[in-house]
Amino acid sequence: QVQLVESGGGLVQAGESLRLSCAASGTIVSRPGMGWYRQAPGKQREWVATISGGGVTNYEESVKGRFTISRDNAKNTAYLQMNSLKPEDTAVYYCNLQYYSGRWNNYWGQGTQVTVSS
Repeated sequence: QVQLVESGGGLVQAGESLRLSCAASGTIVSRPGMGWYRQAPGKQREWVATISGGGVTNYEESVKGRFTISRDNAKNTAYLQMNSLKPEDTAVYYCNLQYYSGRWNNYWGQGTQVTVSS
């Protein structure tokens, strides 16, 4: 059983920055994969960034060079540093944690709202 809580969302102007946090609690395996997804109004949830248990990162093309995903294993926390925000980044951002234990186990947080005004 794993619980994820996102924080750090808010309202900013285009060009500004936000840092999202995802705190994991419960029974957590060593070095799970973690990621960030987002869902804008009227759209499906989409992948934004992932970081593997070994620290390898991947990004959706539109956020490359602007967003940075990181993790603090001692704190069981993942982060998403979001720079040069654009109005099209507006969405609810969700944290994801996954690991393999016979089959894939997948956990989601409740989301945090990011709104970027022009």
